[in-house]
Amino acid sequence: MACSSALFAEDAGIRDPSVNVSWPREHGRERFTAGIDDPDRLLLVADRNGEVVGHLTGVAAEGSAMKPVKVASLVSMYVQPAYRREHIGGRLIEEFMAWAKGKGAELAEVTAYSSNTEAVRFYERNGFAAESVTLETAL
Repeated sequence: MACSSALFAEDAGIRDPSVNVSWPREHGRERFTAGIDDPDRLLLVADRNGEVVGHLTGVAAEGSAMKPVKVASLVSMYVQPAYRREHIGGRLIEEFMAWAKGKGAELAEVTAYSSNTEAVRFYERNGFAAESVTLETAL
């Protein structure tokens, strides 16, 4: 829960005013608990001496009539700043990719804020490439 809260505060909290940064504290426990027994959901944690220093969540979904391929989505990932540059994120991605292949996924995807250039570069270094761009405007 602490990693998820930190992710929301650090990423969406400064990049997207429409996001409820309190969501992890208010709803995260229920959401994570519900996914533990779901074989199409993945929750990984990175720990150092019993302290959770990072996490990754993912989901695998069957294709649709429009796009008939199974897709693994990296939903959420965070590594505490003090532990970045120690390849923890890369190891989490490796585990996610192995899980996705084991689930029969043909594609893996992740979404990042375009203004989070460090995250975009990280995902590109780990094999992801930009496929589409979502544009938004406030109403």
